[in-house]
Amino acid sequence: FVRFTYNPTYLKPKKLKQTISNTDAICKQIGIETIQSNIILDGGNVIKSKNKVILTERIFTENPGYERKQLIKELEGLFETDKIFIIPEQPNDFTGHADGMVRFVDEETILISDYSLESVSFQKGFAKAIQQTGFKTITIPYNPYGNSNNDQAQGCYINYLQLENHVIVPTFEIKKDEAAVKKFQEIFKGQTISTIDSNEIAEEGGVLNCITWNILKD
Repeated sequence: FVRFTYNPTYLKPKKLKQTISNTDAICKQIGIETIQSNIILDGGNVIKSKNKVILTERIFTENPGYERKQLIKELEGLFETDKIFIIPEQPNDFTGHADGMVRFVDEETILISDYSLESVSFQKGFAKAIQQTGFKTITIPYNPYGNSNNDQAQGCYINYLQLENHVIVPTFEIKKDEAAVKKFQEIFKGQTISTIDSNEIAEEGGVLNCITWNILKD
């Protein structure tokens, strides 16, 4: 296990600093030994397959003391890979996380949120970054446009929870729910697809991947 420094920019305000977890205490309590890193990085910004990693550009702004090539090289060592891909941040996501943007289906295919209603400049930058990865893509419904503010994550279906043979899809009591669930049933044929109302969670800016930690055990 690698334990990065949990001190994101969006939790710098005084009223939010109290929400920064004591990761020393947590790891000690659950009996996990870790390799500690001074690199500031949230788990929500790490999209990883067996040997590939996708991060957003937030990794650079959170670590201004590192030269970019130096930072990537250190991350490659910690992740034990030479395949780290960088994508632009979704403009309205205050966290700068990748888990609302992309997810791996397998080593060759990724899911991407449908950004067809986003700004043209972002669409072009995102499409270019994804094209450079060489991955095949499947577009997933994305509909946060009825939310009252940008801090809410209702409509972000790609932030689902994946277990060994079970995918739990967030729903939000909106029209896109049905299309999203149908899409996941097509993609993950043979697996159990469940849904859970995620409106309360989404009020705080995240969904299912944000509140879970999935560990593979032998």
